[in-house]
Amino acid sequence: MDKQEFLSKYPKQEEKLLIAKVLDKLQFMQAKNEVQTTQFLDDHEQNIVQKLCKAFQIENASLEGGYEKAERKVLLLYPDKLSTVFQNQKNKILNQQLAVISITLPNELIGKYQHRNYLSAIIKLGMNREKVGDILVRENGADILVKKEVASYLQDDLRKLTRFQKAEIVIRPIAELQLVENKKESICILVPQLRVDCVISELLHLSRSKTTEMIEQERIFVNYELKTKASFLLKENDILTIRGKGKYQIGKMVGESSKGKMRLEVEKYI
Repeated sequence: MDKQEFLSKYPKQEEKLLIAKVLDKLQFMQAKNEVQTTQFLDDHEQNIVQKLCKAFQIENASLEGGYEKAERKVLLLYPDKLSTVFQNQKNKILNQQLAVISITLPNELIGKYQHRNYLSAIIKLGMNREKVGDILVRENGADILVKKEVASYLQDDLRKLTRFQKAEIVIRPIAELQLVENKKESICILVPQLRVDCVISELLHLSRSKTTEMIEQERIFVNYELKTKASFLLKENDILTIRGKGKYQIGKMVGESSKGKMRLEVEKYI
């Protein structure tokens, strides 16, 4: 596929910039014959680069986030010399590109910090979000996946924050990542139909006009693809992402209310 033809499918400037960066990384990898990785990508960006790799038949590429169910991932591009041994050497390659900042809280803070506490700390330090992957929160701390190039810098700066002054903060290899299970909260809502605006309105307790405004602001993604029509119909197992509000998985219809509305099961990622 022609580059301009592919770019025409993505009108937003940040999408075009992402595509250009990936193609630049590809050229650099081929010229230098060495591994290249992008910054961390969100679900929508991963969807774009997957389509890019398919369109341009880029086979030596893999989306990696440090563990199997990672949400934020980098695109790893590797030369032909590694194509036959990539799976066996993947962990070694990942450890050259990514690192884990492991935070262990003092006893008095156990159970008191949530995902937002760690993310706000990173943002406060001025760290580019693209350098940071998933934040895996546990009762006594968190493991933060980062590009290896910023690991030492972020470790030093986190130690300076008041909230982490008594915490142990160390850099670990990917193999020592402490995995935690993704938690979901089950919700049941009443909707007249499975239009995306109806579902969002009920999930967020917003008026239809406010919901339409969010759709027009391009904050709604279904299965990681941008949706700009309020009339788009959702189906079971669809992943609905509302930028700035959270991620949901559409479940089954479980009957009707006395007023004829459908009871819809939804799982919210928490």
